[in-house]
Amino acid sequence: MTKQKVSWNYRPLARLNFDSRVKAGVEHGSRVRFSNCPVMSNMYSLIKNPIFLSAVFSWLLAQVLKSLIEIFRNRPNSAKAILLRLFWTTGGMPSSHSAVVTALATSIGFRLGIDSPLFILALFYGFLTIRDALGIRRAAGSQAIVLNQLIYEVSQHLEISVDRVKEIHGHKLSEVFVGVLLGFFIAVAFCNL
Repeated sequence: MTKQKVSWNYRPLARLNFDSRVKAGVEHGSRVRFSNCPVMSNMYSLIKNPIFLSAVFSWLLAQVLKSLIEIFRNRPNSAKAILLRLFWTTGGMPSSHSAVVTALATSIGFRLGIDSPLFILALFYGFLTIRDALGIRRAAGSQAIVLNQLIYEVSQHLEISVDRVKEIHGHKLSEVFVGVLLGFFIAVAFCNL
């Protein structure tokens, strides 16, 4: 029996650019390939998708700007308050809801065309989200403020303890407008660069 010589047809890593190494799953000498793993291949495609990137970066930039504005206005006293504002608190300048839905609709329009059913879905989803941020959430927040004042006065008069209602902060028209502009320009940047 004769032994056959097995030859591996790998190109040296130095000649591969970063995208081809990541796509092939070859990093730091590894010979694992993403093409054999559909999950990793799909994750790479998602992270590289300009629609996904425009939505994520518009949300992230809007939240960072909102936090910086809040820091300069109110000077929070702890890192926890800053992180809470960055990831959880609603309301404020600019509207991250408006930025995300505008970035989604704009990037879908650029990539798939404005006659695409997905663009039309994203456009009307954006209209509903912006309307909700301007009207319903703002009205609910104003009502919660009045209700909390009433609860405080009644609890003081009757000497009982009552939990406050959560005050949801909606957006002013200027906050929504800046969010729309932010989302639009981020989507234009990701889809055209």
